[in-house]
Amino acid sequence: MSSPDGHVGAERSLGQLVATATGEMSALVHDEIALAKAQLRQDVKRGAIGGGAFAAAGTVLIFSLPMLSFALAYGIRTWSDWNLAVCFLLSFAANVLVAGALALIGVVFAKKAKKGKGPQKVAASAKETAAVLGNVKPHPRAVSPAATVDVRVGETGATVARSSS
Repeated sequence: MSSPDGHVGAERSLGQLVATATGEMSALVHDEIALAKAQLRQDVKRGAIGGGAFAAAGTVLIFSLPMLSFALAYGIRTWSDWNLAVCFLLSFAANVLVAGALALIGVVFAKKAKKGKGPQKVAASAKETAAVLGNVKPHPRAVSPAATVDVRVGETGATVARSSS
């Protein structure tokens, strides 16, 4: 395996390998944090849209009721010969329908924001990365002829002594 600087992995020192691994882990952590921020921003945006729709529904209901109620009630009265009280009830029902439609839009966006799996996705990705790194095994090293194993049998049983160079 060759590195970006052209050295073969066996020729690199332990310090260089540790420095490379540390740099790559740092970059991985920074990328995970950037991903978490992006996903959280998206969830917050959806929540803000839902909250804005709820606020708009409340504002429409509060500010439009007096004007719309009177205008609609007198308009119904003009087109029909119904009692004025019935005309006011019909105008109120129309305003409630408009507010209900805006509240429904708010509910839809709030559910989308709640279903956002930004933090869960980041946590799962971090766990997956940790699992992959936890399962990494060092490359098997060739046994050099200098490493020998001496077996001595004494009164208490077999004793193994290893020498390394």
